[in-house]
Amino acid sequence: MKFAIAVFSPAHAPSSRRALRFAEAVLDGGHQITRLFFYQDGVHSTSNSIVFPQDERDVAAQWRTFVSDHHLDAVVCIAAALRRGVLDEAEANRYQRPAVNLSEPWELSGLGQLHEAAQVADRLVCFGGD
Repeated sequence: MKFAIAVFSPAHAPSSRRALRFAEAVLDGGHQITRLFFYQDGVHSTSNSIVFPQDERDVAAQWRTFVSDHHLDAVVCIAAALRRGVLDEAEANRYQRPAVNLSEPWELSGLGQLHEAAQVADRLVCFGGD
């Protein structure tokens, strides 16, 4: 079965951790993840600037490792990212901002990527949000 997974909550939220565990279970079960899409506050999970206290799990780093290790298509909504100050090098240069806090394995793209993922996948599973 093919899954598209959308994450709407930041890394410190329980729903982001649940999304990560679900994604791990999908692959462990022999299924496929067609795309991970980080939207709304979920884009915070992709920032290199996130720092977790030493006594907490660094879910942002776990997401990064998971995506890299499995070579997954991981998309960050560009509009949501810009609103929240999550910038790759191109957007930081475009808007003349001094900091870059988004790098591989993440890719900035539009909301159309979520729509496409929902069309290609057998199931779209969403975590977090209002």
